Amino acid sequence: CTLDSEVALRVGGDFFFDPQPGDSPVNLVLIAGGVGINPLFSILLHIADLHGYQEGKGNRHKLGTAKLYYSAKNTSELLFKKNILGLMKAFPGKITCCFHVTQQHSQICKELQPHVTGK
Repeated sequence: CTLDSEVALRVGGDFFFDPQPGDSPVNLVLIAGGVGINPLFSILLHIADLHGYQEGKGNRHKLGTAKLYYSAKNTSELLFKKNILGLMKAFPGKITCCFHVTQQHSQICKELQPHVTGK
C-alpha cells in the first residue's frame, strides 16, 4: 500500500479468498496471532495452489502477492512455520511472511532469523 491507499479489513467470522478466472489481481495482507493462523494458512495454501497451477498450466487466474504478518509469544508457538517458509521458498516474491515474537528468551534458529522481529 502507499499513502492514501484504500484497504479493506475483516476481523473474525467466516471469510475466504476465492478469486475467479478473469478477476483483477489483488494483493493480500493477512494478519494473524497465535492459533488465528488456521484459516489464513488455508488461504495461503489456496494461493500457492493457484500459483502452482498458473505456472504449470497457464490458467486464467491473475494473482497478486500475499504478505502474512504472524505473531506469537515465541517461535515454538508459531504454527505451520516450516510450511510457511516452504511456501515462501517455492513462490519467492509472491508469498512472503514476517513473524513477530513478543516473549522470546532463547536464540532464534537461523532459518527463521531473517523473518522474525520482536524480542
